Amino acid sequence: MKRQLYLWHRWLGIGLCLFLALWCLSGMVMLYVGYPKLLPSEHLERLPPLAADCCVPLDTALAAVDGANPVGVRLTSVAGAPRYLIDRGEGPLLAVDAQSGRRIAGISAFEALESARAFAGNTAVGYRGLVQEDAWTFNHALDRDRPLHRVQTEDDQRRLLYVSSHTGAVVRDATAHERTWNWLGAWLHWLYPLRGGPLDGIWGTLLIYSGLLGAAMAALGMAVGLLRWRFRRPYRSGSRSPYAAGYQRWHHLTGLLFGVPLVIWAFSGAMSMEPWGLFKSRSALSPAALRGGELTAEAFPVETTALLRRFRQGGLEPRELEWRLLGGAGYVVATDATGASRILPMARGAQPLERLPAALLERAARAMNPTAEARIEWLDRYDFYYYSRAEPSLYSHLPRRLPALRVRFDDPAATWVHLDPHTGALIEQSDSRRRAVRWVFKLLHSWDWPPLLAKPLLRDALLMLFSLGALAVSLTGVVIGWRRLVRGKRRARRNPLPAAAEAEAEMK
Repeated sequence: MKRQLYLWHRWLGIGLCLFLALWCLSGMVMLYVGYPKLLPSEHLERLPPLAADCCVPLDTALAAVDGANPVGVRLTSVAGAPRYLIDRGEGPLLAVDAQSGRRIAGISAFEALESARAFAGNTAVGYRGLVQEDAWTFNHALDRDRPLHRVQTEDDQRRLLYVSSHTGAVVRDATAHERTWNWLGAWLHWLYPLRGGPLDGIWGTLLIYSGLLGAAMAALGMAVGLLRWRFRRPYRSGSRSPYAAGYQRWHHLTGLLFGVPLVIWAFSGAMSMEPWGLFKSRSALSPAALRGGELTAEAFPVETTALLRRFRQGGLEPRELEWRLLGGAGYVVATDATGASRILPMARGAQPLERLPAALLERAARAMNPTAEARIEWLDRYDFYYYSRAEPSLYSHLPRRLPALRVRFDDPAATWVHLDPHTGALIEQSDSRRRAVRWVFKLLHSWDWPPLLAKPLLRDALLMLFSLGALAVSLTGVVIGWRRLVRGKRRARRNPLPAAAEAEAEMK
């Protein structure tokens, strides 16, 4: 049995130690430089204020996309000009010129350049073609905007800007700094060199099984390391490790010290791909029930110019407006350049509010599942399941404001929802399976544990320490594996020794 453990660990290590070393190295980079994304704050600060007489009424915009059945409408600016973006719930957003009321059917290269130039502060830009995806746009967040116009800025940051071919909005920016470090970071960590080529179809499968086999390899190594450690009587060299010096000794010692985080990271990395449908949601709740009806112009009797005037009178300079339904009633949310927002009910004489009334939001939430018992909880601080992350994180673009409403439904899927009282938006919907991802990935892989998140310097120091240790385990394994292959070839030429006998000889 001991010999089998040794052989399995050896050959898995020869095949996977280099992968684990790259994962450790790239993970340390990702701790400080995340995959390129466009944060809400970056988007809002580049928008001009919406002029009081900027736009045609909402009903004119909806008439331009007759039959669209929208679930939400947003008024923003593209290339410095106001534009309605109409969300149908799935598929690309529909765009309407807010000044003329004309439907925009597609975005040309010239229009993409104008949008990018306005985003970049009127700096010089150059067109780099239309792409479906590339190294900085692999994730699914941009699926509704593909294909993407790619534009290069000529400023100091040398940004690559990606412009939606459906709306003309800039949906991602990747600075030269981000791109340079991401070749060593996310691009390696997620095995993106395998994307877009002949292995693209099995990329996810390779990532899953490489992680699982890496975890098995590290676990076997710890088992072998403990078996070979002399707890009572040292070896003749005086060491409790059979290796008195060299890479094997360092591999043995660092493996015992840092093997556990290596196992955990390899396993949780595989689970991040959510294999075999393990974490597929079973919840039957629909966001449509929260809205409580269809979004029509009749639900919003206040025209756009009057809306802008009311928000300005309330002390907010809107950069964007968003039309929403909640419990069948209409609300308009205004957001300024800092991300601050106000919400205006469509009831007669209503004034902009900082937050919706608690009773109203709770009633709308219960309507999502009226047959199940609902436990209401108002969050005024972050906890294990609701928290924010710093910019390098994969999830830093997702807003997590406080206070927030959590509703736990006593349904078969144990569904939870989080709602934002500032906007009435459904922030997140999860069931027991989706919350399991919080444990097997976000906790185990990213160490998203509230006490550590509250002390980011300590968290970073611990992550770096254990990453360096895991990197040492992997790199010494690479050297040992390479030497074993070279030595094996030499022995095979001289006098072949059966692998099992050779392993047994090395174990003595």
